[in-house]
Amino acid sequence: MPWKHFSAERLGVAFSILAALGFSFKAIFVKLAYAAAPVDAVTLLSLRMVFSLPVFLWVGFHSSRSAPPLTRRDWLMLIVLGLLGYYGASLLDFIGLRYITAGLERLILFTYPTLTILIGVLFMGQPLERREVGSLVLSYSGIALAFAHDLELSGDSASVLLGATFVFASSISYAFYLAGSAPMIHRLGAARFTALAMLVSTAATQAHFFVVQPLSALSQPFTIYAYGIGMALFSTVLPVFMQSAAIRRIGSSRAVLIGTLGPVLTIFFGWWLLGEPLSLSQMAGAALVLTGVWLVSRRQVFVKKNPSPR
Repeated sequence: MPWKHFSAERLGVAFSILAALGFSFKAIFVKLAYAAAPVDAVTLLSLRMVFSLPVFLWVGFHSSRSAPPLTRRDWLMLIVLGLLGYYGASLLDFIGLRYITAGLERLILFTYPTLTILIGVLFMGQPLERREVGSLVLSYSGIALAFAHDLELSGDSASVLLGATFVFASSISYAFYLAGSAPMIHRLGAARFTALAMLVSTAATQAHFFVVQPLSALSQPFTIYAYGIGMALFSTVLPVFMQSAAIRRIGSSRAVLIGTLGPVLTIFFGWWLLGEPLSLSQMAGAALVLTGVWLVSRRQVFVKKNPSPR
């Protein structure tokens, strides 16, 4: 097989690009599902997590066999972080995608590096460097330009603002997840922590579904199930492990920088598959956001966090 002859560096770059492609396609799957049938965010997220469950059950079991038992504090942190991560952040994101384009959603989500820095400054006593101030200014100026693009397309400022608020809340939730995950990854290992946190998120998602939805909500067209499987495999399971494989080969700094392809890929696929128009303001906004993320990603404190941008 040709990839057997690739160097570790080339494999790492390839894995990182494929991870960015998978993560970027999540919003496309969600928008396609919304267009295909009247499915709600909770049901769609429930399908994503259920179809991901077997893989994370296996990883959690395999990584825990020879590991020391979890303490009460470990379980508490896993529950909190599981609720913040792929449950809370994903649910807010899925709701927001009803109101805004996939391109704007991805750009707003990519503010999570700057939010992680702000959490460190506000709650962990970390200093705010000049480079990080520049990153904040660039990133949020870019969001403003992309927001103006969606506003011009929609003409409904209330809906665009509502969707952007949900997605920004998702980014905040994910930033808290990242900030809290670093000591847990150090203690449990990346594979074990990720699998167990995903199991908590899955349990919370299913509990939410059964509280607010009847079982008849699972009666969806085959297309919705296909998109759910696509999200589970290509935008959840594979990117998570590809990103981990990339980091082992090329380091987290380069992997995060390559991951900034994500918003560009989402904008491209939104234009190609969803018919979302492109504009100069959107392109300029994307350039500003990515430049801001590049500045922040040079700071090792952030780069050592869990790198997967959902």
